[in-house]
Amino acid sequence: MSSETATNRPLKTLFLQAPSFDGFDGGAGSRYQAKREVKSFWFPTWLAQPAALVPNSRVLDAPADELTVDESLEIARGYELVIMHTSTPSFPTDAKFAELLKLERPDVLIGMVGAKTMVDPEGSLKATRAVDFVCREEFDHTCREVAEGLPLRDILGLSYRRIDGRIVHNLPRPILENMDDLPFVAPIYKRDLKIENYFIGYLKHPYVSFYTGRGCRSKCTFCLWPQTVGGHRYRVRSAENVIAEVRWIKENMPEVKEIMFDDDTFTDSSSLPRVEAIARGMGELGVTWSCNAKANVPYKTLKIMKDNGLRLLLVGYESGDDDILHNIKKGLRTDIARRFTSDCRKLGILIHGTFILGLPGETSATIEKTIRFAKEINPHTIQVSLAAPYPGTTLYKQAVDNGWLLENDAVNLVNDKGVQLAAISYPHLSKEEIFHSMEIFYKRFYFRPGKIWEIVKEMLTSWDMMTRRLREGVEFFRFLRAHQA
Repeated sequence: MSSETATNRPLKTLFLQAPSFDGFDGGAGSRYQAKREVKSFWFPTWLAQPAALVPNSRVLDAPADELTVDESLEIARGYELVIMHTSTPSFPTDAKFAELLKLERPDVLIGMVGAKTMVDPEGSLKATRAVDFVCREEFDHTCREVAEGLPLRDILGLSYRRIDGRIVHNLPRPILENMDDLPFVAPIYKRDLKIENYFIGYLKHPYVSFYTGRGCRSKCTFCLWPQTVGGHRYRVRSAENVIAEVRWIKENMPEVKEIMFDDDTFTDSSSLPRVEAIARGMGELGVTWSCNAKANVPYKTLKIMKDNGLRLLLVGYESGDDDILHNIKKGLRTDIARRFTSDCRKLGILIHGTFILGLPGETSATIEKTIRFAKEINPHTIQVSLAAPYPGTTLYKQAVDNGWLLENDAVNLVNDKGVQLAAISYPHLSKEEIFHSMEIFYKRFYFRPGKIWEIVKEMLTSWDMMTRRLREGVEFFRFLRAHQA
């Protein structure tokens, strides 16, 4: 099948998360760059959404299903169109899979989507002739139109390779405005995915996550999707539409124990009445839920959320140093974060706190300050990451301009085992110091008598929690050993 030939008929379509290294975790609906400290899998929401627009398509999540390359190729051979989600770190292996598939079925049309192809469509297509097209911007309807058999030259938001080898970039696709027009993703999860394969250490199992809106008004310099695909306007689904999907999940997926709203900042201050309306709807349905939140939600809203089934908030604290928070345009101060965390504790809301080491302004002293801050506010659980300068972000440009990172070196965000590497180094703070500060952070946070007792008490609540935490404990110690090596 030529990439320029219109079939004028629907193509049998596969949306694919290609095989990856053992322990790859899917990362919040996209191809995250690394293993977590505890093995986990997020739902491939960004693939499920366009799949919901394409009748008779299929989503295949090879890493979650633990499929080998050969097993994935066997399935992919049965399709006319294969659309793969990719990222900067995973692109080389994703491209290799595309090349293997093209060898076995030369007529298959292969496309790629994701922030990587949004930022670098030309480079993505030049890297391998196995990929016929890439999508830019929000790619839901772009994928739909390709699957419908429209000529590639007529599809907005598409870059493709002509028969003569020339790469063409079509006009951009306008951003989606009415989010209620998108179909639910939960029916695609139920149809194509094994729900039990998706688990996160801080969420009940099994869980389901989906987006109630796209974009984020925050300007954090390191955050990839708002600076590429999603944008900085928070476009939301109506509360009624969100609750309708939750109701569908409750009626059709009764095994689900928790809903996670995966918006970058579900609690954005511009839409607190909507947050409260969704919370009340969740309370009426009697559903346990969690969401991403900025550490500035007022007590009144927190109480409404808690009174209506909220169990946990995923909160990006990033650093315990106010100068670093200013440098990354977090729009937050540590005193506000302290008050917010105290409010959550009073209300009985659990927090999974995330921190990043190696951001601009980082020193040995600020790392120590962040560790002390984390111990002081004491979230229920934490995740510590290393600053990841993705192309397309302000952080990447800063790092290259200041000599903290060699241009095009961002592909080396992980090693071949999936362990995240420190990509940025400073004259006063080396990559090695930043890298090993992660394991120090984890040990000092978790290896405290009070925190150990807190975990033990949680384990004693049920046999399921006991076995789960023991498994995660083994994985955590393996992670630390791999990190030290």
